[in-house]
Amino acid sequence: MRGSKKKRNHILLVFVLLMLLGGILFWAKGEMCFWSGVQVMKGKKTVAERLEQYGQAAGERWKPYFTAAGLDYPPKKVLLVGIKSQRKLEVWGADGEDFRFLRAYPILAASGRLGPKRRAGDNQVPEGIYQVESLNPNSRFHLALRLNYPNPYDQEMAKRDGREDLGGDIMIHGSNCSIGCLAMGDEAAEDLFVLAAETGIEKVSVLLTPVDFRKEKLPELDDPLPEWVGELYSRIREEMP
Repeated sequence: MRGSKKKRNHILLVFVLLMLLGGILFWAKGEMCFWSGVQVMKGKKTVAERLEQYGQAAGERWKPYFTAAGLDYPPKKVLLVGIKSQRKLEVWGADGEDFRFLRAYPILAASGRLGPKRRAGDNQVPEGIYQVESLNPNSRFHLALRLNYPNPYDQEMAKRDGREDLGGDIMIHGSNCSIGCLAMGDEAAEDLFVLAAETGIEKVSVLLTPVDFRKEKLPELDDPLPEWVGELYSRIREEMP
């Protein structure tokens, strides 16, 4: 009996240790995903040095897409369209006013569900029209493009709702893990980083949408959205190429 009880205690101890280990790994993954979008310095490389490191290879990968679209590289303007429902990021370029489709990348990880980001910690990917406000050549998750979330519209709607602490540090970055950002994989991050740098970040816009409004309607959502979201979606629909 004593041996049987001791054996059960050992099994229970192993089970508890495995549960603790699983919890630690889950927490660590969450921490890694959270910090993946934050500009954590793991080196002292400049944007210019990253262009020297990755520019030629990325340029070669871009070349056939620009040739097929009839555009010069780098283009005058770039539009990135992130479609949350499809986990897809489209890349569009323009030499004038009309954008031409270049290619699409799969979004490897993006947390949350359909609907805009409204507060820090809600794990939502934002929805709206954004600019790339900076490039991070030393992101913990390879390379990153930082978006200007919350933009003036986000701030205006938050004021209307009486919301504070909207969060921030929203990135398009490498690797395959993210909370609130778009994780694209390292090679795709290199392509996007180089394209944004060589085009000029002031000429790069990012449209983040819940669904592809060119082809589908927003499905019924479990949680009701604020009234202003309809206005936001109308603006997104109008801006889609």
